[in-house]
Amino acid sequence: MSSKRENGSAPLLRINHVKKEYPGVVPLRDVNLTVEEGDVISVIGPSGTGKSTLLRMINRMEEATAGEIFFHDEEITSPSCDTGKLRQKIGMIFQSFNLFPHLTVIENIMAAPVALKNLSKQEAYDKAKALLGKVGLVEKMFGYPRELSGGQQQRIAIVRALAMEPELLLLDEPTSALDPTMTGEVESVLNQLGKDGVTMMIVTHSMELARRVSSRVLYMDEGEIYEEGTPDEIFTSPRREKTRQFIHRLKVLTIVVEQREFDFVGKTNEINVFAQKNGVPRLMTHFLLLLFEELVVHLILPRIAESPRIVWSLEYDAKNEQAQMSVNYNGGVFNAMEGGDELSMGIIRRCAKTVRYESVADEKMPNHIFATVALNKE
Repeated sequence: MSSKRENGSAPLLRINHVKKEYPGVVPLRDVNLTVEEGDVISVIGPSGTGKSTLLRMINRMEEATAGEIFFHDEEITSPSCDTGKLRQKIGMIFQSFNLFPHLTVIENIMAAPVALKNLSKQEAYDKAKALLGKVGLVEKMFGYPRELSGGQQQRIAIVRALAMEPELLLLDEPTSALDPTMTGEVESVLNQLGKDGVTMMIVTHSMELARRVSSRVLYMDEGEIYEEGTPDEIFTSPRREKTRQFIHRLKVLTIVVEQREFDFVGKTNEINVFAQKNGVPRLMTHFLLLLFEELVVHLILPRIAESPRIVWSLEYDAKNEQAQMSVNYNGGVFNAMEGGDELSMGIIRRCAKTVRYESVADEKMPNHIFATVALNKE
């Protein structure tokens, strides 16, 4: 644990024996963590191990089944906690940006400080412009989100959170939907925020992001913080076996679908190229391609009335020849596997060792499907 405290002051955040249980699954069994001011903590680990759930519990978007979370020694898991005031101190940033499309960039940033912190419009404007200067986007201040690249939108989302002057910034997969160039833009901003002393917790699949911006890295597995250390300790010389397997063997692919008539051939080719590059067995590759087609094309897309946004992620463990697949999607809360075509469901059951659905408190991407693919399904 970090030890930055002076004069016996309380840590910024303290998590004691937190558990989260859903029907039939317990992603978090016993999580204990202390976060000090100025920490930049990256949280890594396989899909379905509760990383994002942990962030949502800190922000009171999810309730803990058991245990306690303290922010400045105030128990925020208590029913008496003022969630509105808490969220003014703890900012949350998602992979889907969540910018207001009808507002300009600067209006997006000004809205919360004016409404919640009683800043005058001039004060909010001046602060927003200064923050945009720090991330190199002053020239975009009067543009709309649709006119920005993904990397620019994520930088604006970070600025919008910073405008509230949060004491803790939570980031859930901030670069997962971005290409390498855009990822570099966001990484540069996060690195500078860390140097400026902003306290952050970042859930990420990007090992390079975690390595470069963090002061501490947490590896989550078995329902707990399985191992933690400095980036060098975790990525160069991890102490525990599952951490070593994850760091040295895990390969990750993310595919984003944002159009109903998307390039299916191109996307499936990405899966094939990834599989060939990382030695995924042919039969498993076949299963993954079938799962992508059945879930995305036949079960999810037809039921999204609005503009679709589907994030399909794959983690491949070469040592154990096992793949963890997750699909996050919008369109209101619905389990795409309920009431779905029986042929599609039969194919899914044949290809996946395990499959489950989970809804989360995220207005933009409330649906998550997790599947495990292994050739030995016994």
